[in-house]
Amino acid sequence: MALLSTLRQLNSPQRHVVAASFLGWTLDAFDYFLLVFVIPEVARDFGVSVAEVAFSTTLTLAMRPLGALIFGRLADRFGRRPVLMLDVILFAVFEAASALAPSLTVLLVVRALFGIAMGGEWGIGASLTMESIPAKSRGLVSGLLQQGYPTGYLIGALVYWLAFDHIGWRGMFALGILPALLVLYIRRSVPESPVWQNGSRSGAGTKDLLTAMRGHWKLFAYLVVLMMAFNMFSHGSQDMYPTFLKAQMHFDTATVSMLTIVLNLGAIVGGLVFGAWSERIGRRRAIVIAALLALPMIPLWAYGGSIALLGIGVFGLQVMVQGAWGVVPVHLNELSPDGLRGTLPGFAYQGGNLLAAFTAPFLAWLAARHAGDYAFAMAGFIAGVAVILALVTRLGPEARGRRFD
Repeated sequence: MALLSTLRQLNSPQRHVVAASFLGWTLDAFDYFLLVFVIPEVARDFGVSVAEVAFSTTLTLAMRPLGALIFGRLADRFGRRPVLMLDVILFAVFEAASALAPSLTVLLVVRALFGIAMGGEWGIGASLTMESIPAKSRGLVSGLLQQGYPTGYLIGALVYWLAFDHIGWRGMFALGILPALLVLYIRRSVPESPVWQNGSRSGAGTKDLLTAMRGHWKLFAYLVVLMMAFNMFSHGSQDMYPTFLKAQMHFDTATVSMLTIVLNLGAIVGGLVFGAWSERIGRRRAIVIAALLALPMIPLWAYGGSIALLGIGVFGLQVMVQGAWGVVPVHLNELSPDGLRGTLPGFAYQGGNLLAAFTAPFLAWLAARHAGDYAFAMAGFIAGVAVILALVTRLGPEARGRRFD
């Protein structure tokens, strides 16, 4: 009800901005997570280990900061809307190109290029949205926007369930070209950010990066560390979970898909609830509470044993993981200076991704060292990361309700 009430308070152009940014992040995540479902099958076809294929996720994450910097600077210079359209086209094309990879080496190169394109979308969409809506709507819309990520994961789970046994992993990648259709909607219905338009007239977006960042490097360093913890929190609880369900629990395609859908339903609920709650209790407090409440969910998530108990655990854990994440778009945009809002949130986010890029192969390696025990690897990792995230957030700044000039 609160979400519908907030959306009704927005005018038509603002609702189109929210919809386009949400769909952009949804389809971006959909393309990323298609690989997560098929890591064992790709490894078998190429005659390599699961850890070697999982390294492709490291490459994707590692290249995202470069994409955030390139597309973020373009968005600060030329506007959020046209650069967002270019970015969507590129990540869809590179995803579809993954289907044609004749070897693991080629696949790794294509996934690196996909990472550059993927790295640009979040920062541009978040800045476009936060600059276009009223300040009082930011918390709830932030939660909605960030839930494009688990929504994309959920759609990927449905596609895997319904199509994988018929089209294989190459067919799954070929479907990744579909997000390019979003460009037609953006071109027709989405206006440019009014904050960027005002800034472009004053030349705010034309400064070189070093000049624009003067006095903000300490903030940038803090945000990168914060986003490293955030990305370890999400990727550590999501990327290897389908592999855990298949390799350790020996579940079939339908069961893996069902549990992954439950995972993402919990994520969507958590993001909306904590995003809206952050408008009342503050950004940092909402993140800290969500991170610490993840701890009691870990035993069921990793060691539930039965499908029902695992389902309860995965739902509860992702309520907290994405509950914390639901605050991220508004928190980073409120902390960022006006002339850097296209660049700094996305670049810091993806810089944290770079530092967390080892997560999936590390978990695969750790599980292999313990006789394939993914539950042990993931449970210990997430428990430690949850505590670190709470501490880093608590020690940082907050700018709730800041005016965007």
